[in-house]
Amino acid sequence: MTQAITRRLLLGASIATTAAPALAQGAWPNRPIRFISPWPPGGPADLIGRPIIEKVAAALGQPVVLETRPGAGGTLAVASVARAAPDGYTVLFSQAGPNAITPAFRSVPYDPIRDFIPVTQLVSSGLVFVVRPGIAANTVAELVNVARASNPGLNFGSIGPASTTHLAGEMFMRAAGINLLHVPYTGSTQPITDMLAGRIDMGFWNIGAVMGHIQSGMLRPLAVTTLGRSSRLPNVPALAETYPGLEMNSWYGVHMPAGTPQPIIDRLHTEFVAAVRAPDVSARLIEAGLEIEGTSPAQFAQKIAGDLQRMQELQRATGLRAE
Repeated sequence: MTQAITRRLLLGASIATTAAPALAQGAWPNRPIRFISPWPPGGPADLIGRPIIEKVAAALGQPVVLETRPGAGGTLAVASVARAAPDGYTVLFSQAGPNAITPAFRSVPYDPIRDFIPVTQLVSSGLVFVVRPGIAANTVAELVNVARASNPGLNFGSIGPASTTHLAGEMFMRAAGINLLHVPYTGSTQPITDMLAGRIDMGFWNIGAVMGHIQSGMLRPLAVTTLGRSSRLPNVPALAETYPGLEMNSWYGVHMPAGTPQPIIDRLHTEFVAAVRAPDVSARLIEAGLEIEGTSPAQFAQKIAGDLQRMQELQRATGLRAE
């Protein structure tokens, strides 16, 4: 199935379309471009999206207008771009959740492969696996032993069912052969607070959200969920070092509606990669705990295929459904 998904994505990423409405109407772009974000103001839209599109706008000579359309776990915004005209004037600020994870756990009003052309993965954001100080484990192996010996068992918090913070825990349990009680919340602030208070034993959180607590010694990092080690936590091993192939990270990227002319895809790829790699932008994003990517459309297509395939396999194995 992975090969089939990859072929479909690569076709969308690499084959130029014959219909070119935007090019037929004159040089592109000749009017403002809409940059659709699935998140409300103040989140990834402002931290990641805004500084990048400011540079893209300067390079293109046209405004790139940030439009936030939160709701339904990001799927409302994604669906709106799937229905948009493929003329180069509607760009999706895409993310792993609505574009590669949610479609594996519930029905969505778009096809994450056929309805879009991937342009570039801008950044990635791994999770860090942390435990509260009262847990007598300094390594993943020690934690597994503690979990097997605990009665009652240990628990882990998440920001909600089928979120990356939940799925990371499910993947870890399956790889380690242990059981942990999942305690879902509706955001990251309260479960992290409860970890500090000793009510939650462990969790998988965005590095930026818990970095201060790690530095203060209030939370102990055991591993990161990227395939390699994080530049922010270089001394913390990856879970994949113990369980090969175990990966759970989030990413942010750029997608266009299927049918967008290839010259527009190529130009957008050039400008978005240049923007995210600009020294002032990349320094700000790295400080926030993000890894700079700037991949090719083909590389991004393969990333999406791998993520979607792993999530579909996890859904079949666990029966999990997103709300």
